[in-house]
Amino acid sequence: MYQQMIFVNLPVNDLDASKRFFTELGYTINPQFSDENAASVVISDNIVAMLLTKPFYSTFTKKEIADATTTSEVLICLSAESREKVDELVEKAIAAGGTASGPDQDHGFMYGRAFDDLDGHTWEVMWMDPAAVQG
Repeated sequence: MYQQMIFVNLPVNDLDASKRFFTELGYTINPQFSDENAASVVISDNIVAMLLTKPFYSTFTKKEIADATTTSEVLICLSAESREKVDELVEKAIAAGGTASGPDQDHGFMYGRAFDDLDGHTWEVMWMDPAAVQG
């Protein structure tokens, strides 16, 4: 069966700093799809964040590039296998230069936290009890 993928394209101010940030979170850079204008960050087999320099990003759109530090355009949410993994990833992001974003969410069956990356893009990390999903 075909496994659909998602490629999240994000404009960044400093490509090298952004690459360091995401590798400090434990992700890898795929050199086959990376160069001086872009970095392919492999989050999972089906999720890739494409970090694009702003001049390169602007070749894909005629729209103004949002300043993610002052404007919310998208919230990226990643699942985690446990509450501990939520905390682990967010703490890594903060240690790598990101900032905590918004209040933590603890609903018992669902737990989440968020961080903003170096360019202000918000990444939510959520865990949900599998029993709750099954109803």
